[in-house]
Amino acid sequence: MMERRTEKRLLCADLVRIDWNARKLEGVLEDISPQGASVEVEEPIPPGEAVSIAEPSGQLALFTGVVTYCERRDCGYLVGVRFTGPTAWSCGVFEPQHLTNPDEIGK
Repeated sequence: MMERRTEKRLLCADLVRIDWNARKLEGVLEDISPQGASVEVEEPIPPGEAVSIAEPSGQLALFTGVVTYCERRDCGYLVGVRFTGPTAWSCGVFEPQHLTNPDEIGK
């Protein structure tokens, strides 16, 4: 598969809440970049759906975006989100737990 991302994503693990179409799902943030993120959730979210990613309590919305893909996994679905809101991701905006640059693994 050809890589379509223009910016490297950082690996992470953090609980988030995904709001879409009047639904709320808990998920695990898997990776993130200034342009988007991927989140593992228990239910599929169709590509093209508008979503917001919030901290687990839902009181603080972190990002808004559009689902670009939804792939079945062993324990749920991996959902790719392209951010569309006014704020791009940076550590100054939100720093996920267990943030790792894959280029630095094994160095």
